[in-house]
Amino acid sequence: MLETDVLTGKYLYGVIRCADARAIPARGIHERGARVYTLPYRDLAVVVSDSPCEEYDSTRRNMMAHTRVLEAVMQQHTVLPICFGIVAPDAETVYDQLLIQRYDDLVAKLDQLRGLIELGLRAFWVDERIFHEIADQQPTIRALRDSIASRPPESTYYDRINLGELVEAAVIQRRESDSEQILASLSPLARATITHPVLTDRMVMNAAFLLDRVEEARFDTAVRNLDNSMGPQIIFKTVGPVPPYNFVTLNVVWR
Repeated sequence: MLETDVLTGKYLYGVIRCADARAIPARGIHERGARVYTLPYRDLAVVVSDSPCEEYDSTRRNMMAHTRVLEAVMQQHTVLPICFGIVAPDAETVYDQLLIQRYDDLVAKLDQLRGLIELGLRAFWVDERIFHEIADQQPTIRALRDSIASRPPESTYYDRINLGELVEAAVIQRRESDSEQILASLSPLARATITHPVLTDRMVMNAAFLLDRVEEARFDTAVRNLDNSMGPQIIFKTVGPVPPYNFVTLNVVWR
């Protein structure tokens, strides 16, 4: 079967300032790795690749393919990212319902994003020993734990439930304290900050920062300083720079 018989739609990645048709050095989301290119209109263009008109599952493979294209684009352009999984039936629909109809709005959003990047930061306690340390620092927890240790298990059921609740509360308090210290150092360097729920017991913070690109080096230095000052118990993992998914993402619904 010819590729043109299958790849009939246009998968959308983002909008950029670009007045001409050009190829993007990345492979598209479809399993064939379709070429990525622009559909220009006036001084704007939508970055697309040919695709079946189908719904894409939010698998890691698909999400990473979407992200890699946007990261390639942002090497040369400010990009307004489009939500994952948007497929237009044809190029005419992209022009009529997006580039032409929403031109002024797209220009305004791109102007807002000019020179901005997103950096993600996750902080983790290094290992499980932190939970024992947190418990050891609480006199109430220590006393109850010692009391339980010296008694038969069948007589400590409710005390063990109470102990678990006390430890959980202490861990939450420590997580909030560590997170506040991190954010106090980094948020002043950012235009905006968004925090997300932690994903694991050892995760302290999960945040995204909207930065002026020129502030990236200062932000990296601030993270290194935190790494030094907060000791060996916390490790930091940065992601990016990436397009500002968390701060402005374009959603498209075709009529």
